[in-house]
Amino acid sequence: MGKINVAIIGVGNCASSLVQGVQFYQNASESQFVPGLMHVNLGGYHIRDINFVAAFDIDKNKVGKDLAEAIYTWPNNTFKFCDVPKTGVTVHRGMTFDGLGKYLSKIIQPAPPPTANIVRILKETKTDIVINYLPVGSEMATKWYVEQVLQAGCGFINCIPVFICRQKDWQERFEEHGLPLIGDDIKSQVGATIVHRVLTRLFRERGVRLERTYQLNFGGNTDFYNMLERERLESKKISKTNAVTSQLDYELAPDDIHVGPSDYVPWLLDRKFCHIRMEGRTFGDVPLNLELKLEVWDSPNSAGVVIDAIRCCKLAMEKGLKGALTGPAAYFMKSPPIQYSDDEARKMTEEFIAENKQAG
Repeated sequence: MGKINVAIIGVGNCASSLVQGVQFYQNASESQFVPGLMHVNLGGYHIRDINFVAAFDIDKNKVGKDLAEAIYTWPNNTFKFCDVPKTGVTVHRGMTFDGLGKYLSKIIQPAPPPTANIVRILKETKTDIVINYLPVGSEMATKWYVEQVLQAGCGFINCIPVFICRQKDWQERFEEHGLPLIGDDIKSQVGATIVHRVLTRLFRERGVRLERTYQLNFGGNTDFYNMLERERLESKKISKTNAVTSQLDYELAPDDIHVGPSDYVPWLLDRKFCHIRMEGRTFGDVPLNLELKLEVWDSPNSAGVVIDAIRCCKLAMEKGLKGALTGPAAYFMKSPPIQYSDDEARKMTEEFIAENKQAG
């Protein structure tokens, strides 16, 4: 099998965990259990087949550095679980637009222009898949990058809550270009969204009527700092709320559900704390209340999911599949084109892998 050439937009904590993870598991046995991955060999592609060939950022402290150095550069503050040797990939100056919000601009100084020629770099590096790790609220920047990706002829994985994959017009654009698309908004291995979804599904399947619920999240990474700017949160709240309510067969009143970040605590670094409360009614109209607290390192929690998404996207390219990949999007993302239960989505993704695996 050949390599999967991958480009990264936004060299933050999530990119750091992804790059570390590919290095950490490069020699994993195909029979080994690797936490967070569906398979060590997914459809013919091993973890080590992921090959980083390009990266884009606007931070002057990262632009011009080797990707292996940039992933550990402040303000990145995630868990370091692997030393990554030099990659030979230099971080290029990306496009800013709305990628740098009010709060991030206090700690990040943009590198001098000009913006690199994204299309030329993607073509020269023979990039297969582009991953979007821009900050929440980067609507204009994301859509600008998508245009570059389409011109360059690459598959696209949208890990942030800017709605691309779930929008019909963008789906059609990828179909017209014969390219696959997975999105939107990455669903972590065991994060706030997946836990809240599973519990909501459990209530439904066990006959408990969920009446009110909240999910409050806080942490110390730049994602939470950026989200102090509430104007950037509209799509994030929609994404996380819909991921939960999609597991019900009735609607909750808007005032009876609250899902979203609440604050930024710098000393937590890339740790994320989640508090969930669910209030419902059981047999005899008797109340049932549930409270849960979850603590995770936020970025490693999504890296394995992205590794699987990359390989599914590559399988689609090899088979000439185009547009939104319904099964993988439903399993890997919070806001796919069509919501399914997580069990259904996993089954669909396994079927997708079996149908499109590489021979040999």
